[in-house]
Amino acid sequence: MKIIQVALAALSLALTTTAAAQDLQNQLIGTWDFVVAQVKAPDGKISFPFGEFPKGMLVFTPDGRFMQIHVAGDVPKIKSNNRLTGTPEEYAEIMRRSISVFGTYSIDEAKKTVTYHIVSASFPNWQGESQTRTIDKLTADEFINTNPNVAGGRGSASNFYKRAK
Repeated sequence: MKIIQVALAALSLALTTTAAAQDLQNQLIGTWDFVVAQVKAPDGKISFPFGEFPKGMLVFTPDGRFMQIHVAGDVPKIKSNNRLTGTPEEYAEIMRRSISVFGTYSIDEAKKTVTYHIVSASFPNWQGESQTRTIDKLTADEFINTNPNVAGGRGSASNFYKRAK
């Protein structure tokens, strides 16, 4: 009888562990509102590339697609009110203070990472790249991930999201 109880306990633990691992991807699926991105430089200095009150979203679909848009909350408007006739300065500031990316994603349950397989981005150099982020926190309402290798050796970037309501 004791052997059966131990076997059932072990089976229960194995099934719970497997279900928890499979839940990671299911927990990500949906729409997340962008709260803030925080870059930590190698010297420990903290910066906010999209400001402290950005706008944006991150969407994960059940079929493995994603899209991410980050825009500074105070990105300048184009004075001509025509997106095709901005000044070089306006375009440069918008480019520096926003990013959009889309493609497919994959999850490594064991490492707790999500990898973006980028089809295209507003920064065209990322086209065709794969970028991996660690999943630092994932609850029903919050998602925090870190890109350990921000472009140009600027450090690591942590992105904070809240589940869209």
